[in-house]
Amino acid sequence: MTDRRTIARVVLLTNPAAAAGHAEPAARRATARLRAHGITVDARAGASAADSLALARAAAASEDCDALVVVGGDGMINLGLQAVAGTTTPLGVVPAGTGNDHARAHGLPRNAPEAAADVIAAGRTRPVDLGRITAADGTTRWFGSVLASGFDSLVSDRTNRLRWPRGRMRYHLAIAVEFANLRPLPFRITLADGTEIRRDLTLAAVGNTSSYGGGMLVCPGADPADGLLDVTLVDAMPRRRIARFFPTLLKGTHIHHPEVTTYRTPSLRLSSPGITSYADGEFMAHLPIEVTAVPAALHLLGPVP
Repeated sequence: MTDRRTIARVVLLTNPAAAAGHAEPAARRATARLRAHGITVDARAGASAADSLALARAAAASEDCDALVVVGGDGMINLGLQAVAGTTTPLGVVPAGTGNDHARAHGLPRNAPEAAADVIAAGRTRPVDLGRITAADGTTRWFGSVLASGFDSLVSDRTNRLRWPRGRMRYHLAIAVEFANLRPLPFRITLADGTEIRRDLTLAAVGNTSSYGGGMLVCPGADPADGLLDVTLVDAMPRRRIARFFPTLLKGTHIHHPEVTTYRTPSLRLSSPGITSYADGEFMAHLPIEVTAVPAALHLLGPVP
């Protein structure tokens, strides 16, 4: 169900570093288009992630802001979610990242700042589910696409520790190192209905939407409007089989492999010693965690489905 809102004033928040600096030009183009629609734009860029989050939360709490608009990739959208989730403030998105999995999931214009601005100006919002993560210390985080733990999170951990090389090569090196160190990861997973899974896994993915990593369909049936989370578990496998398996993630055909099990649940608990979790490309928490689908937690400015 969509709702029409009047968008007269927005706070537009940019991550200047997104997509190797492509977000800043996208922000300028989107700002010009929004102003051409007669919308007052308060353009801001935080000096740090904490500063950006403070700006986003201030915008979400302001009566003078009709929408928070974020310019950047999935990580920047994730930052926006921490501010607007559970509020009446809608989120507008100008995709300007490398992965753009949120944009894929919701049909938002990619690599087209003016078209994204037109969508925001039209003021059509729709309710979207979000995932809420509760860590062992009680802290909570929101995510919109896919939460990953296991091999994927180990690669992200490794990437964040490396200081060389720069850019995508650092990520590729992290994959190579973790692949060489690949080992079975003992997981304990409890679903909302009490089903308990104790198994050695390669990875566990929890999807509110279908893809991560720039279009890898790890949870191909996930629907961000059904109040449920799609869970994809990949059993531990020998390296040679894993090497042949990973390309199937691109098309979502991996779910037909005997080593893959899928579930659908409103909530679950994930536990594995020493393993972390990432979602929307950002670090979320160390396991164990509780993950819950929260229906209609976000009001998203988007095209009419």
